[in-house]
Amino acid sequence: MTLDVWLLIGAGIVIAAIASVRIAHGSGLPSLLLFLGLGLVLGDFGFGFSFESPQLAQQIGLTALAVILAEGGLTTNWSHVRRSVPMAVVMATVGVTVSIVVLALLVQALLGLDTTTALILGAVLASTDAAAVFSVLRRLPLPPRLAGVLEAESGFNDAPTVIAVALLSAASTEPTLGTFLLETSVELVIGVAVGLAVGPAGVYALRRVALPASGLYPIAVLALTFVSYGGAVLLHGSGFLAVYLTALILGNSRLPHRAATRGFAEGAAWLAQIGLFVMLGMMASRNEMPSAIVPGLITGTVLVLMARPLSVMASSLLAWVLRLGRVSWRDQAFLSWAGLRGAIPIVLATIPWAAGVEGSKEIFNQVFVIVIVFTLLQGPTLPFAARLLGVIAPAEAHDLSVEAAPLEELKADLLQVKVPAGSRLHGVEIFELRLPSGAQVTLIVREGKSFVPTSTTRIRADDQLLLVTTAACRDDVERRLRAVSRSGKLAGWYGERGLE
Repeated sequence: MTLDVWLLIGAGIVIAAIASVRIAHGSGLPSLLLFLGLGLVLGDFGFGFSFESPQLAQQIGLTALAVILAEGGLTTNWSHVRRSVPMAVVMATVGVTVSIVVLALLVQALLGLDTTTALILGAVLASTDAAAVFSVLRRLPLPPRLAGVLEAESGFNDAPTVIAVALLSAASTEPTLGTFLLETSVELVIGVAVGLAVGPAGVYALRRVALPASGLYPIAVLALTFVSYGGAVLLHGSGFLAVYLTALILGNSRLPHRAATRGFAEGAAWLAQIGLFVMLGMMASRNEMPSAIVPGLITGTVLVLMARPLSVMASSLLAWVLRLGRVSWRDQAFLSWAGLRGAIPIVLATIPWAAGVEGSKEIFNQVFVIVIVFTLLQGPTLPFAARLLGVIAPAEAHDLSVEAAPLEELKADLLQVKVPAGSRLHGVEIFELRLPSGAQVTLIVREGKSFVPTSTTRIRADDQLLLVTTAACRDDVERRLRAVSRSGKLAGWYGERGLE
């Protein structure tokens, strides 16, 4: 096929995946399941376009995960997760270790696996997936500390699990615990050092370099995260930890065109997820997958009911001993059930496969089954579990993305109005605007300072007004503002209707 045909097919796949996001958003399912399903249809389960190179899949997968982690760091609000970071770090280190050991011991006993294969399977499944978790959780009003732990953990626990899988897959003999902990610690320290070096340096540079086009800033920010990733890998450190810390620093600093940068990063992450999940779906074999169902269900059950809860309990106990805070049994239960697995375990399963580890293809098939079955089981039930355990916090505010779905769901629009010099809006009090009942002035920016107006606040020239209005009355709002701007608060008396 020619390049034009491949471009047409690729564009069609992306459009179909984007349409599936809307379906997933309304059903409460993580979108990764639909992307994987699309890959299955394109692959051996449908049209037969299979993808059979684990080495190429590993490289594409790790690159896509770096993009997804960069977006996660750029969009994470540090003020929301700061108090939860100590607990999240404990869960990403001690919790991951406990999960690996418990799962390896139990599957070795139940499935008769050798020690190395069991440890690799435990390491592959130890990491939670940020994309899977927050496609569901971001719609739940959780207490800030609980939501922060889940968010930070999903960003931090990728690094140690990648290191663990890589070390276990490359070892010619079973590594000792001391050697494993030493190598893991060194890689994590290097990753932290690189991230803490590149992040502030990038902030300093972007604040002082006036780029000729606003579209260059998002590209520069994403490029800086990959500088961090590549630098850490070259120094034999954790590239994933470096890229996440760099993105976290950049995303929480006052940089030019922050909104555009976040939007660009989100778009890049969605494209990476679509390509990644579709590729992984195309790697599944119709002939081999049925034999992985029973061992996959056994392993997944052990993971969900034993390994994950014990890792959360051990982390909570250590956090209490270290005086990092007490985690209630309700929060522990929810943290256990909310540990969704997504693309990361499937990508990690390609590492031993690409290294030629014996039994690694069976590991990949099992992990694929676990991700699909248990995401279908856990994802839709998370809101019910949160209500059952009493961890819902109805009064908590939600972050709303102005440019995305929430305002569309509410059938509302956000309007910005600049009051020009000479406008009759100058001197008018908010209540005198007599806006339709579906509209409200929510914020005024005046001389660089913003405040929430009252009904008697007077509008001044050069003010910027931020209005929220229902889509149904938007036209009426714009006409009323236009009329008052021309003829003042008595515009209706003078017959001014604000028409074009």
